[in-house]
Amino acid sequence: MPPSSTASKKGNNEAGRHQSALLYIADLIMDLTKIREQFPILERKIKGKDLIYLDNTATSQTPMRVVEAIERMYTTTKANVHRGVSSISQEATDLQEATRRRVAQWINASSEQEIIFTRGTTESINLVASSFGDFLENGDEIILTVMEHHANIVPWQLLGRRKRIILRVVPVNGRGELDMNAYRSLFNERTKLVSVCHVSNVLGTVNPIKEMIATAHANGVPVLIDGAQAVPHMKVDVRELDADFYAFSAHKMYGPTGIGVLYGKKKWLEMMPPYQGGGEMIANVSFEHTTYAELPFKFEAGTPDFVGIAALDKALDFIEETGYDNIEAHEHKLLTYTTERMMQIPGMRIFGTAADKSAVISFLIGKGHHYDIGMLLDTQGIEVRTGHHCAQPLMHALGIEGTVRASFAVYNTIEEADKFIAALERVAAMLE
Repeated sequence: MPPSSTASKKGNNEAGRHQSALLYIADLIMDLTKIREQFPILERKIKGKDLIYLDNTATSQTPMRVVEAIERMYTTTKANVHRGVSSISQEATDLQEATRRRVAQWINASSEQEIIFTRGTTESINLVASSFGDFLENGDEIILTVMEHHANIVPWQLLGRRKRIILRVVPVNGRGELDMNAYRSLFNERTKLVSVCHVSNVLGTVNPIKEMIATAHANGVPVLIDGAQAVPHMKVDVRELDADFYAFSAHKMYGPTGIGVLYGKKKWLEMMPPYQGGGEMIANVSFEHTTYAELPFKFEAGTPDFVGIAALDKALDFIEETGYDNIEAHEHKLLTYTTERMMQIPGMRIFGTAADKSAVISFLIGKGHHYDIGMLLDTQGIEVRTGHHCAQPLMHALGIEGTVRASFAVYNTIEEADKFIAALERVAAMLE
């Protein structure tokens, strides 16, 4: 960390302003103004300050086209799907199934039958834990990592209570990267599944998923990927990865809340029993015997959120128009610039410095409590996340209770990063 003398700070600030100006010029190529105009919430004031929203890892904001699609469905096309011969019902069904086809193409699934709509990544993982869990026996093992979200820990613990499943955990090194030698050493004849996040929601680490899947498959073990933090930021090709299962949520990728996707290879989905029982997932029902519907409906009991599903299509429109190349380049620029500026602040500690990292910065300043830092930032209009981020085992491994987390999306700007840095400098001075 550089010295904290006044001269040093002045030089760093001048360099920062120069770099900021150059990055602002680069932003004009993507026309951030037009992007931001699609998100009315970005015009809000918080405590009299311009809103700077840096909690995108928790949930992203939603462009107006998604909101308008929801309104349009509720005002013109609300009728239950797959259950009526009426025109409106057929229209709603067509919109839902068009989105399913779109998602299948989006992640390069082999078939739309491999796309299951859920309430989010959490339900997708629980579905696999429940249904794939039927294949597991007492003493079988599942490999996780220490950086998993609680949603990719607790479902396996619940399964373990029923079947005495053993969880094996991959540690991380000082940079927040997985110990791949440790990962490879965990496989044995009792290993039945690997379940790992594509991107850490705390560290921002982009895990070597393709390599991990290849290692698992060489040992005859299928792999579930928690892609909640990956799909909003990078192009995902499930066939190129050779993933067996891949889960993600719409609300983290500019879409509506309450909608998620589980991709599963057809061979697994056909073998697995239903997750829930009810309407839509059946072929024939009697009190003596029930047969189940074909994929994907076998795993979609009850009335789906067909309104949200239709609106998800508009979120995909936004991402496609913006372009993953632009999204990745812009967010990487924000990450690099902000990290370099933050490290000039006395007492700054950043957790997660992997070589391959997404646009997430988890940090603490000196001995300041993460809640206090978050509240002080909020008074300046800056929305961040504080706490353990549903990753308590990782916090324990890091030897801390929690962090402050700033996370970027494509609508964030270098100007916002500068304001964030200035606010952090004020907070750091208050904590001295």
